[in-house]
Amino acid sequence: MKDAPPISHKTSQDRKQPVRTGIAHIYSSYNNTIIHITDITGTETIARTSGGQMVKSDRLESSPTAAMMAAKKAAEIVIKKGINVLNVKIKAPGGHNGPNSPGPGAQAAVRTLSRSGIRIGIIKDVTPVPHDGCRKKGGRRGRRV
Repeated sequence: MKDAPPISHKTSQDRKQPVRTGIAHIYSSYNNTIIHITDITGTETIARTSGGQMVKSDRLESSPTAAMMAAKKAAEIVIKKGINVLNVKIKAPGGHNGPNSPGPGAQAAVRTLSRSGIRIGIIKDVTPVPHDGCRKKGGRRGRRV
């Protein structure tokens, strides 16, 4: 008698959705937080929201609350399109004159994306760093306040 294949008991784990990955580009300055979600190649935009779309007053655009609302809206759109894993790239203004640390909305946005049911893969800081280009403004003795 030949050996029969073992009986497979399908569980909920066997019927998992296929992993569809996207990239969340989060630009967080002290004036605004912009959340831009693309496909894995980074060429096709899936969702794009900002803190300025969520609040009326200009001074609240960069707040963690506005970033949370923007991330929630972006997550809803992304889940509808079938993406369930996001790699996150956080960017501060950086460069020549901007601050190298992201604003207050970055952490709130990442936390909200993960709470909305999307798995977070890699979190990477992609702030531009100058390799000694132009001289900073302010003169020899710096900016006097």
